[in-house]
Amino acid sequence: MLAQSNSKGYSKYQATGVAPPEHLDSQLPETSADLLHDILSQRSLTALFQPILDLKGGEFIGFEGLIRGPSNSVLHSPFNLFGAAQQHGLALEIEMLCRQVVLETFARLKLPGSLFLNVSPMALTHPSFRNGQTIEYMKQVGISPEQVIIELTENQPTFDFEEVRNALLHYRSMGFKIAMDDLGEGFSGLRLWSELRPEFVKIDMHFVQGVNTDPLKLQFLKSIQLIAESCGCHVIAEGIECEAELMAVKDTGIAMGQGYFIGHPTPTPPLVAPPEAARVISKALISVSSKNQPTVTPGATAQKLLIYIEPVSQETENNEIFARFSANHALHSIPVVKHGKPLGLINRYTFIDRFAQPFQRELLGKKPCSQTMYDKPLLVEKNTTIQEISQFLAESESRHFADGFIITDEGRYLGVGTGQDLLRAITQMQIEAARYANPLTLLPGNVPINEQIESLLHASMPFHACYCDLDNFKPFNDMYGYSKGDEMIQLTGRILYWTCDPKLDFIGHIGGDDFILLMRSPDWKKRCDNALQSFARASISLANEQHRYSGGYESEDRHGRIVFHPLPTLSIGAVQIEPQNFHSHLEVSEVAAEAKKMAKRMHGNSLFIEQRKHALQ
Repeated sequence: MLAQSNSKGYSKYQATGVAPPEHLDSQLPETSADLLHDILSQRSLTALFQPILDLKGGEFIGFEGLIRGPSNSVLHSPFNLFGAAQQHGLALEIEMLCRQVVLETFARLKLPGSLFLNVSPMALTHPSFRNGQTIEYMKQVGISPEQVIIELTENQPTFDFEEVRNALLHYRSMGFKIAMDDLGEGFSGLRLWSELRPEFVKIDMHFVQGVNTDPLKLQFLKSIQLIAESCGCHVIAEGIECEAELMAVKDTGIAMGQGYFIGHPTPTPPLVAPPEAARVISKALISVSSKNQPTVTPGATAQKLLIYIEPVSQETENNEIFARFSANHALHSIPVVKHGKPLGLINRYTFIDRFAQPFQRELLGKKPCSQTMYDKPLLVEKNTTIQEISQFLAESESRHFADGFIITDEGRYLGVGTGQDLLRAITQMQIEAARYANPLTLLPGNVPINEQIESLLHASMPFHACYCDLDNFKPFNDMYGYSKGDEMIQLTGRILYWTCDPKLDFIGHIGGDDFILLMRSPDWKKRCDNALQSFARASISLANEQHRYSGGYESEDRHGRIVFHPLPTLSIGAVQIEPQNFHSHLEVSEVAAEAKKMAKRMHGNSLFIEQRKHALQ
């Protein structure tokens, strides 16, 4: 893995004490050993701080502590500094000094909020870190553990997960919080997240930069945010470098952001967000997104996530449970079942944590596992859709994501599912949807539209197909240019998107200025009327003052004649779809197109409702 610079302004190995040997700077002078000893003896390091912004409130929630070597030195850059430290066997010493310099500078500057303190797995599990040196130093400078978030930098391809996890549990018990750095960039991010259960997860900058123009990156962020909500974790998006990226990240619901657009790493950081970032936070953002997924996805049910685990009875001794976990390190949980009915779930880490306490094995070993099981597990029927499961997890206790859930068939035990597998399934579904998203609005395109219609017909669900089209759009596009035309289409998409109930309705972008709404909301007509009113108020702002006053503009047609063109309006043609009367999406699109034609014959922003009944041919 290459050490790349990013918008934090430092190497990925800024405070880890480890750089990948195959990429160390071979031009480092032999005297770098002497320079390192000088740095250690003179403490000649400089701490920088980069702010982390609350994307809802607009306040800085804390700062990440970074390091620079002596100025005008070959070891000024973090990459060379830590590369040389590793070459000369001084990695731990340099990392300890970095930690001290960051802590004392944070205290001296009296910075508000939390300090994100970078720690490598190697240092985290080293005796010199666990023997209380850091805590003692924090007391000396006046910083409490509650102010510090240990940011685990994943720089090693392999390390002892259990040892790292136990170390983090130790520090969490002392008051520290945990953050995991660069999710999506490292070697085993999802496993780290699942096993370490940090309070904060940082998404690697690769998935943030350009997210406003890349549907796949957008889907990745949304998947991570969805699962974070269900397990009580806060997501921090790294590498935000422009307004568009900040807007896209904020709209996903991600809690926090970091990057050049919010603030550069500096020795004395600002305490408030820059005006350009503050404006974005204060805006009432209404973004067109592709999270409007089909409400029916045949086959995408809990059964897809099912893993059979041999259950135990409530009388099974805890010693036997411990033996099963010890024999199978991949075993995440054990269900407890009686006569086919689930009674509880035993989580590996909760069980082992309890068993590892002094005298607990002696006290609990021969007791029944009913004393150590969680007796309120999440039960999911096998035909429950993956979307519904994710909703259950979002609305239930955070432990259900970590523990997993029991899958049943009419209440009888079938197997278990894990939060990690659910995340993979959701991500895959969203990536598939993003492949066919319209690039201008990021709304689902023709393929998912047709699939959604077929799904509704297959499930015998009645709905209203509402074909939406702009009137007088081409003259507007010719008069104002394609950029303004794109803005008009995006505005229409935003208004129609927020018209829909995300639990019942679906919006797709057919192409150009044509959209389709597949609505199961009982108040679908009121929603369409509200959309027309919103469009009438908002679209006029895209025209200049003179054209707004006149209600349109004059221009030459193809024959050279001066013609008056009204400003664009929105037409919606609606038709009720009874599934028994239609064979396929082709027939639905045909009758919806006819309804749209009728709507376009009406003046202004209009809704036409087809009253004729369509019988199966």
